[in-house]
Amino acid sequence: MAFGLAACGRMDDPSLHPAFDAATAHPVPDKPLVPANPERNVFWGDLHIHTSLSTDAFMMGVRSLPDDAYRFTKGGEIEHGAGYGIRISRPLDFAAVTDHGEYLGVVRHRDPDLPLSARGLRTRLLNDSRVRNTLAFIRTNMGFSLQDIAGEGTEVISRAAWQQIIDAAERHYQPGVFTTFIGYEWSSMPDGFNLHRNVIYRGRQVPELPFSSVDSEDPRDLWTALESQRAKGMAVMAIPHNGNVSNGLMYDEVAFDGSALNADYAERRMRNEPVSEIFQVKGSSETHPQLSPDDPFAGFELYTRVLREEPTFSEPKGSYIRDALRRGMEFSHAEGFNPYRFGVIGSSDSHNASSSVEEDSYHGKLPIMDGSAAQRLGKAYLLPEELIGPYWSAAGLAAVWAEENTRESIFDAMVRKETYATSGPRITLRFFGGWDYEQDLPQRSDRIALAEKTGVPMGGDLKLPAGKTPRFAVWAAKDPQSGNLDRLQIIKGWVDESGRSHEHIFDVALSDEARRASDGSIAPVGNTVDVADASYRNTIGATQLAAVWEDPTFNPEQEAFYYTRVIEIPTPRWSTYDAKALGVSAPEPVSIQERAVSSAIWYQPEG
Repeated sequence: MAFGLAACGRMDDPSLHPAFDAATAHPVPDKPLVPANPERNVFWGDLHIHTSLSTDAFMMGVRSLPDDAYRFTKGGEIEHGAGYGIRISRPLDFAAVTDHGEYLGVVRHRDPDLPLSARGLRTRLLNDSRVRNTLAFIRTNMGFSLQDIAGEGTEVISRAAWQQIIDAAERHYQPGVFTTFIGYEWSSMPDGFNLHRNVIYRGRQVPELPFSSVDSEDPRDLWTALESQRAKGMAVMAIPHNGNVSNGLMYDEVAFDGSALNADYAERRMRNEPVSEIFQVKGSSETHPQLSPDDPFAGFELYTRVLREEPTFSEPKGSYIRDALRRGMEFSHAEGFNPYRFGVIGSSDSHNASSSVEEDSYHGKLPIMDGSAAQRLGKAYLLPEELIGPYWSAAGLAAVWAEENTRESIFDAMVRKETYATSGPRITLRFFGGWDYEQDLPQRSDRIALAEKTGVPMGGDLKLPAGKTPRFAVWAAKDPQSGNLDRLQIIKGWVDESGRSHEHIFDVALSDEARRASDGSIAPVGNTVDVADASYRNTIGATQLAAVWEDPTFNPEQEAFYYTRVIEIPTPRWSTYDAKALGVSAPEPVSIQERAVSSAIWYQPEG
């Protein structure tokens, strides 16, 4: 058997070519200043990017630094850990390097003896057999312990790395053009269940060293640290992510130590965590088919394995955002407080100092795991597929409606939750709730002023005059570089008189209303994806969709939330592009329907 395995040759992998050449790399393009707009512009960003200052990133082949991350997000070309050039097709408007606060910079500084220290990943992938690459992968993941390198001098190293992050953010900040945020990731993993948060600062005033999960794994202790910093003038927030792999802990009905939630807990959580991350490389945290069996789009980009040595299924209840919003209303009804009244954003969680959100140029999360097409499709190793990230996603992006492209304006927009998330495409989406909206509101030139005169934007609280029924105005435009739009939906959640929550999905606008049958069923939009060619045609769907919708089920005595979801037509998944490059059959799913999801608008009865 060993002889047979040793004979396994390498696979030609076009995704590794051409090699990165600093002399010919694409420079950062010029980007114009965007004037301030009192009606707000949409700005696109990624608040979850790791570099080689993170332990896991350096171990697995990343050598890029915070300056590289900002060069990439501004549209320049940088070197991937596998030695080829990577570049985003359009610059972002804002970004944050959020390296893990635990042992920040220590592994890079001490450079332990790892396979990729002796021979780089590119050399191995181009020249070694599958069995040799597998052995290198196993040794990288199994032959290392932080305890072996931690010790005297660790804090000094982490302080220097933190200063490196701060300095890079200051160097690349261009108010009105490109915004950087100083931040880091607090990476609590009790029993291998994900309770991670990204900590984002509004300005340049930050602590001398991040509060990490080495200090405490309890989110309440993190909040205490942030509250102390806030008292010293440091505006700061924490952004939870990957509730989908928390095994129900992220949006639990009890606190970290199992104690009951109370009004103080709810107030502290919402003050410290106004938004949560809903899309990223480790899948979608919107909802799960077990939680939303009547939602035909609930199965989008699911990643359901907890992040342990022996991956097991993550409990959906308490792990997904829609369920959390419903649970929050149940708390409100029964206890008089709501710990889960937050908005949403997306971000990538790339560990390549990049934002790997484009399906046709996806370059993975961690180089030794999924840095090339052959690795991602299981052709470079002799390993079970679940160990090398084939189920990870090319996602997501944060969209923020802010007056100007500055730290203060974007941060404040996140505090008021005027935000939404996409799975990667730059779909423009606006959503307002109010009353007396006319049907032609989305087409009017003064629609923002009119919508705000008697209503609130996404993230707001809706207060209705007696005897009124709420109306919601929503309009969306496709990403010019992505698929047309299939439909606009409004998802409603409400709590009945017994305190039990419910949900319903309303399709408020279709690309072709003829698809809506008399019984209310809706025919699929169709699918133009050519799998062999990894292409699609925008001959179906719509470039824009809009609606003014009145809730036919509204009960003024019932608390409710409403958010909107925009669905694209099917387009090729990253794995289909990889399959074409390798000349192999594409794995399922061969196509996906990308989407945007807004922060909710809440209605609460008087009293």
